[in-house]
Formats: sequence, structure tokens, C-alpha cells
Amino acid sequence: MPKRQLKLGFILHGVGPGWDDWRHPDALVDASTNFGFYKRQAQTAERGKLDYLFVADSVSINARSSPHYLNRFEPLTILSAVAAVTEHIGLVGTATVSYTEPFNLARQFASLDHISGGRAGWNVVTSWLEGSAANYGKEEHLAHDVRYRLAEEYLDVVKGLWDSWEDDALVRDKATGQFLDPDKLHELNHKGEFLKVKGPLNISRGPQGQPVIFQAGSSEDGRNFAARHAEAIFTHQDDLAQAQAFYADVKARARGFGRDPDKLAIVPGARPVIGSTEAEAETKYAELAGLGNLENALRALGRSFNDHNFSVYDPDGPFPREVAAEGFKSNQSASERILALADQGLTLGEIARRVGTPRGGWVGTPEQIADRMQQWLDERGSDGFNLFESLPGQLDVFVDQVVPILQDRGIFRREYPGATFRETLGLDKPVNRYTAQRLARSAA
Repeated sequence: MPKRQLKLGFILHGVGPGWDDWRHPDALVDASTNFGFYKRQAQTAERGKLDYLFVADSVSINARSSPHYLNRFEPLTILSAVAAVTEHIGLVGTATVSYTEPFNLARQFASLDHISGGRAGWNVVTSWLEGSAANYGKEEHLAHDVRYRLAEEYLDVVKGLWDSWEDDALVRDKATGQFLDPDKLHELNHKGEFLKVKGPLNISRGPQGQPVIFQAGSSEDGRNFAARHAEAIFTHQDDLAQAQAFYADVKARARGFGRDPDKLAIVPGARPVIGSTEAEAETKYAELAGLGNLENALRALGRSFNDHNFSVYDPDGPFPREVAAEGFKSNQSASERILALADQGLTLGEIARRVGTPRGGWVGTPEQIADRMQQWLDERGSDGFNLFESLPGQLDVFVDQVVPILQDRGIFRREYPGATFRETLGLDKPVNRYTAQRLARSAA
């Protein structure tokens, strides 16, 4: 029986995921809006045969936001540019259902799929920050459960728009003058609880049929949404036992919805700090941790609680439980992880430092990082990982020193298996719904 294969993505995150990463002597302070930087990272990740590049996003900032989120490229724009300088790696962009018109979003991702030759992926999010509403002229931010009801309808609409064109709708016969078979272009005519969309979409189906669907969330609503619809879920667990419980739960839900659970990849985030020896790795982690300060660690903590200002509390005191409700209104899964740390008796400052400079078991030699990845794969803690770069140059270290170990162990590819992102992930091309109906009628 062939060995299970790791799925590895890399997050294009400019000046870094932390509040102080940009202060490193080797960091580019304009990395989040520097195309040359992203081009080099993308080509390095593709050299390592990684499955995809991932662009996170949000649509609300304030003065306490992290430097990357303060000033960064719009996801579909940077991924379209990266598509032109790569050939095989998948391109996953984050877009919110709460503040984006489905027709525009469907058109943008279909365009990216054509530009890239079938490598587009959509990370479906509902947006958790309440400040987002005011940026789009909304009176209030939708409640958590309502956002997921919207997401269900929204995804169905977008998939319907992607299916507007059957694969052979464009005849393009110069001799007869027929450009289109009108019987194979379809209006959606959707009218639902939240959305009203006529269609058809004004761009044909992409090379892989539909972009790959990602989802980022681990709440009860998020798990159910992923189990029904996602082909990959980006989550966060540092402990193998917790990861195994999450993995088993989501896979069981997928099976309960009539899906093949192997068609849903679970890819937790990881931020490896790699050294040639354990001592060197620890030195590098200390270097990373030393960039930060308590003030920014408290800002990072507030991100999961609707950007709550934790600086007004005593950092040596207990976590202020009265703000828990803010987490359940915004980032429910992340706030639950933080509250679990509070249950362990950690002070507010200790919790903030853990969140600000996460360690997560990812500090070690190339062999130790490979061991951890293989253990999580073999013991069903994950199907792969979404990688952040911890320090400048660490992506190159991972590609040059960790990937070859994974390849030698037979758990990661040496070459891309095909042209499209779906082929890379081992996913089938979705059958156009109207073509399927036509075939069913003809077989009846």
C-alpha cells in the first residue's frame, strides 16, 4: 500500500505574522507590498514542490493591527501576479462572503483559474472583526451563526455561477460563424434568504472546473461547513492529541454528509524554526521571541477578541473573563484556545507572550521537523501543514533541508503530478451540473 502523502502549503505573509517580525535585521520592511519579495518566495516554494501558496486577509484594520495587515496586497491581485511567474503551485486566496458580491467573487476566481492554467483556490471566510461592517456601509456585523448560514447560500451561488458555462459551450467555429452553443449557457436565477443573483457568469468555466475550496475555522459551525463543502481546512492545533480529536471529528462529519473523508485535507498552521543543531534552533527561537514586547503581545491577543484592548489590565493578573463574549462574537475557535490557557492558571501576560510568539513544538533540526510532520501524518493528526516563515531565510532552509528528508521517506512528492491544482491534491474535476442533468436525461 503506498504511503500517505503530505500536503504542504506556504503562507505569503509579507513582513510576517507577528507584530514585531519586521524588526529583524534581515527583514524587508516593505515586504507586504513588495512584489519581488513575493516572487522569490513563490518560486522557492515551487522549487520545493509545495502544493500551494496561501494568502490570508481581513477587511478591517485599526492602529493596533499587525504591520502586515495594516498595509498589504489584495489577495486576488497578488495571486494573479504570482501566477505569471510560477507554473505548478496552487494559488489560494481568502475572500469573505460577508462583504463581497458573489458575482464579482465568482468572476475573479474564475479569471485567476484561467490566468494560472487551473491553479486557483478560494479560502471561504465569514470575517470575524466587527469593524468590517462600517467599511461596507453596514449597520452591524452579522452574528456568528448567521454568517455561516450566509456562507452556505453564498457558496452554492458561486458554484452555480461557475457552472454557468458547460465545458463545451464555446464552439468557436470560424467556418460556420458559431461562437457559442446557447443551449449550454445557463442563467442561475437564484433567490434565497440573503442573495438574489441572475447570471450567467461572464467568463467560462476554468481549466479545473471549479477552484479548490478551502475553509479556515474550527468552531462548531466552521467544522460543519468544512465537512459539507471544503476540500481543505486550515486550522490550528499545537498538541497532537487535540489535533487527532479534531481530525477524527471533522472526517467523521464529512462521512456523515456522504462525502469521502479522504477528499478533505486537514492542514494545521506551523511556523518552523529550524537550526542545524537543537542549540542553534533554540538560539533562533530566542532571536524571534526577542523581537517582541509585551505591548504588542497584548495587541496580538486582542485580535481574537474583536481587537479588544488588553493593555488596560494588569499583565501579572488573571485573564479578564468578562471579555470572553467578544471572542464568541468574532474568532470563536481562537478565543476558545486562549481561554483554555487561562484555565491553566496562566497570567494575562504569559498568555499574551505565548500567542505573540508561538512555539508549538516546531523548534528543532531538519530531522526533528520532518519527524514531527511524519508523526502527525501517520497518527492522523493532519494531512499536511500550512507553513509560515518564522525568520528571514527559513523558507529556503525548509525547502533545502526538510523537504529532501520527507521525499527520501516517501511521504512527499518529487515532482508535480499534473497541470492543475486539483491534480496536485488528488481531487477530481467537478462535473458541470447542467451537463450532468443532460446526461441523466439522455440515459433515462
